[in-house]
Amino acid sequence: MRGLDFSSWQAVLSTLAGLAIITLLGVGIRLLVMQTLQQRRERENRQINERLRTLMAAYKTLGGSFTGELGVDPTHLRQLRDRTHGQGVLESGSDRARRIRDAVEAALSDILLLGTDEQVRLAAHAATDLVEGRPVHTHALVLSLRDFIREALDLAPIPAGLSIPNQGPTRPASAGGGKGRAEGADRAGGGKGGGAGGGAGMGAMGGMGAGVMLGTHGTDESDTRTP
Repeated sequence: MRGLDFSSWQAVLSTLAGLAIITLLGVGIRLLVMQTLQQRRERENRQINERLRTLMAAYKTLGGSFTGELGVDPTHLRQLRDRTHGQGVLESGSDRARRIRDAVEAALSDILLLGTDEQVRLAAHAATDLVEGRPVHTHALVLSLRDFIREALDLAPIPAGLSIPNQGPTRPASAGGGKGRAEGADRAGGGKGGGAGGGAGMGAMGGMGAGVMLGTHGTDESDTRTP
């Protein structure tokens, strides 16, 4: 306040103008800083949401089964074909095992990109086992993903005394069931249509035969009445 000059109207106006300019500059700088922080926060939230979405999809792929075979068969399609040609018999479930392995490989790739240090180490170990042809079990990686996702969502941890069965990769649904049912329905519909067509044809032939018989009978009666 000591530097302000109120000795004349010009001095008062210049002082007020200086104060207004300084206030506007302060407000502008504050708005700019707040907008920058808000944009950074929104970007971080988008990154966190995308990371969580990807890791949750990987968790569902790697830990969607509790029963059956919980390991991943590392055999590739070329090896399956060689084995098939060598034995002469197609192995049952080979296509499902191949699809499970492909889904697990994609999930491991996502974890290597967006996972934590522990998850990256576990995913790298699993990928190495796949490359070297050893069966892979994903239960330890599923546990790490589950704990991280629950912590990121501010959920309480799993109780220590709770017993949860080991988890393995999700088994894909069979793709041939719906096609077989559709073909069966088409065949059934064709049979019904054929039966209906056959019945209609036999009815028409019966009507034509009856007409011929009536015509012949009428001719015979007219011949007998003629003298």
